[in-house]
Amino acid sequence: MSETIQCVHCGKPIKANPRVKNQRYCSDRQCQRARRREWQREKLLNDPDYKANQRDCQRKWHEHHPGYYRDYRERHPQSRERNRLLQRYRNSRRRTRQKIATMDPFPPAPVLTPTLYYLLPVIATMDLSAQKVIIIPAG
Repeated sequence: MSETIQCVHCGKPIKANPRVKNQRYCSDRQCQRARRREWQREKLLNDPDYKANQRDCQRKWHEHHPGYYRDYRERHPQSRERNRLLQRYRNSRRRTRQKIATMDPFPPAPVLTPTLYYLLPVIATMDLSAQKVIIIPAG
């Protein structure tokens, strides 16, 4: 009689295959992709030779596709703009050495002209506001 197990990825009950010793995933395509991703993540953490081989393969791919990322940014302006804003935010945090967890509330933001602002979450603060608006200066 076959044992019934639950898929780790989707949670569906499945009939265990007796030929697969430690079966944890069902045969669904997305579940198999999740299984392979987990295997690769573990392999990269625990096998330095595998990690070096992956790095070499990636380096070779970059050599054979020199303008790929430049072309991608040209084809996807929304992604480029988002990355530019987030990088500006990361740079401003690096310059001011702003603490991530603080008990002090942030100073009020200056009143600016109406324009588009991006809401970025702030981690681990104890002040009362539910959201923060971080103004990213233009230019």
